[in-house]
Amino acid sequence: MTAHRTAPNPATAQPSDATGTRLGPARRRAIVAGAIGNAVEWVDWAVYTTFSTLFAGQFFPSHDETTSLLSTLLVFAVGFVMRPIGGALLGAYGDRHGRKKGMTLTISLMAGASLLIAVCPPYGVIGVAAPVVLVVARLVQGFSAGGEFGTSSAFLIESAAPRRRAFAGSWQQVSVGAGALIASLMGTVLTALLGEQALESWGWRIAFGVGGLLGLVGLWLRLNVPETDSFRRLAASDGTRRNPLRSMLVDHPRAALRVVGITVAGTLIYYVWVSYMPSYAHIETGAPLSRALLANTIALAVFLVLLPFGGLLSDRLGRKPTLTAFAAGFLVLAWPLLHLLSAGFWTLLGIELVGMVFIVGYSANCAVIMAEQFPPEVRTTGIGLPYALAVALFGGTAPYVTTWLSTHGHHDLIWVYVAAAALVGVVVYTTMPETKAKELT
Repeated sequence: MTAHRTAPNPATAQPSDATGTRLGPARRRAIVAGAIGNAVEWVDWAVYTTFSTLFAGQFFPSHDETTSLLSTLLVFAVGFVMRPIGGALLGAYGDRHGRKKGMTLTISLMAGASLLIAVCPPYGVIGVAAPVVLVVARLVQGFSAGGEFGTSSAFLIESAAPRRRAFAGSWQQVSVGAGALIASLMGTVLTALLGEQALESWGWRIAFGVGGLLGLVGLWLRLNVPETDSFRRLAASDGTRRNPLRSMLVDHPRAALRVVGITVAGTLIYYVWVSYMPSYAHIETGAPLSRALLANTIALAVFLVLLPFGGLLSDRLGRKPTLTAFAAGFLVLAWPLLHLLSAGFWTLLGIELVGMVFIVGYSANCAVIMAEQFPPEVRTTGIGLPYALAVALFGGTAPYVTTWLSTHGHHDLIWVYVAAAALVGVVVYTTMPETKAKELT
């Protein structure tokens, strides 16, 4: 009697690879599609903050420009509130219906919300309906962003060769940074081509429109990649019948808490070093903001180039040593780096670059280490919900805490804030199990 054999799927079949390092054509296409789609997602997310000062008066008219801007930024904060909800619900959707369907849903929601903001009439035309539409669109974007990290991370890691998982996962963070850079580039181009009046009246809509159209490109890419083998096996075994959210909370609480612990140091230090550093340098040293932003942009570009190499290093040495190097580096260097900060461009750039090199140890690892904590039936939920909660609690509040410390005369304590987060990281990273050699089902 001949045993039945399942024919290999031609879209995902790979040649035999004894080393576990081969990235065949199908795997490369999957990683490219996942990364580009994720970059587009974060273009749409970042466009809001890039252009918020320009369209604030269109939705929240006021004789006080500061009041309009604060109202617009409050809507930005509301998006963070939705991220854990998106992580839970869209994560569960990805675990029940597939990574591919989850990613097509997140990018559709994000692109649709961007297009809605682009065409929404201002307050002067439709009254209070204008800010209502803006709030709804931003809620949808926050919901989408919350589900995107878990779904795209699971997809990239499951699409990788066994010994190239960190390398594949590093492209998740490369694409996040690339999305922010594209949004910043659009801001640079539009402000150079259009006058201030044109930008405030209609020019900002171009950025949202371009972001939405790029989302359609990302959607097309995601529709044309196969589902991961990991999810196919899960679906074939009826493993999608269970409630992923309940299963994650009941059966894997330690893994979920570990994801929160892994995220605390990484997200807090990333937000301080990448988002807050230009403003901090400008306020504390008197460096021109344009100079501080240029140093930040150069350092971010170098950071993006280094990320895949950080992933390769993790695949060779392991998750624990590379993560620990990141946290220990900031624990030791937080005080000298922040106290050496000066208005000089090269000093500022050097400090930014040193920090970015250490952050590679976290960012190149975060997707893979979180994916390796969970079995496939709860993987996207297990990554998405705890990560989104940690980002909202620690990353989302980092700019506020650092600003409060600085404006209340405690700027010399910001290094303590960074070092404390790094200490949490050292404890978590040194006590967690190594997962580099773990078989990913």
